Amino acid sequence: MTELHGSEARSPRPEAWLKAWLLAARPKTLSAAAAPVIVGVALALRERQAIGWIYAVCVLFGALSIQIATNFINDALDFRRGADTHERLGPVRVTQAGLLTAESVLRGGYLFLIVAALFGIPLIAQAGWPIVVVGVASMLMAYAYTGGPYPLAYHGLGELFVMLFFGLIAVGGTYFVLTLRYSIAVVVCGVAVGSLAVVILAINNLRDIDGDRATNKKTVATRIGERGARVEIALAALTPFVAVALLGDFRLLTVLAALPLAIALIVRVYRSSGRELNRCLAMAGALQWAFSLLFLIGALL
Repeated sequence: MTELHGSEARSPRPEAWLKAWLLAARPKTLSAAAAPVIVGVALALRERQAIGWIYAVCVLFGALSIQIATNFINDALDFRRGADTHERLGPVRVTQAGLLTAESVLRGGYLFLIVAALFGIPLIAQAGWPIVVVGVASMLMAYAYTGGPYPLAYHGLGELFVMLFFGLIAVGGTYFVLTLRYSIAVVVCGVAVGSLAVVILAINNLRDIDGDRATNKKTVATRIGERGARVEIALAALTPFVAVALLGDFRLLTVLAALPLAIALIVRVYRSSGRELNRCLAMAGALQWAFSLLFLIGALL
């Protein structure tokens, strides 16, 4: 289906219009933004009984806003580059399906970047210039992931991107805002949470491997093949549990309750292909929620 133009694109039914924007936001992916904030808050609570909850809320909504902006921009730019076609195996992309125009979805992405910047103002007042650096870098990368002269997702750098911005930087930034310091434990937990984000990306890339090869999108999966991609997913799914064990804090071993879900996910990935992998994505999102909330419970013990 082609893009809608003119009055047909500008004046859909209100309920259809709202549904299209909700679809573009990809709510099932928002665990990737929430999980590192939850873990960062948990680490702060592990060391002190009281934290600035208003700052925690601002970090959470700022992270969610950047995630939604990234999803919007990705939706529009993948369509423009021809990466999303009618043969797409993943969930519906609104620009490819003709539900919204690429221009309007891009504008929506920029709007959510502005919203994220507004949530960042109290954080800058609290923690200073490091938050400016993190915030500006995060917003630039929201576009650079699929846009610009060297889109990261098209050159096999997606895993590095999510490890940094949905792991190390997100967990570390949350912890720094709440404590005004950093620690080795934050780095370890950043790797743990970032690995869970890598799982989601790698499943997406495994599902889309044939289409990405056809459009010359050089993801890690297209470089290492289906077998290598499944090994990557398995390692990334198990890494968080090893990382938390290295912290040596028995309270945090509550996360082991999520290990059966990780193993079930790995087994399903090895048994699935094509559209079947969409169910694996749902499991990967559930794993993010389970791990982060169990981590929080352990930190509160």
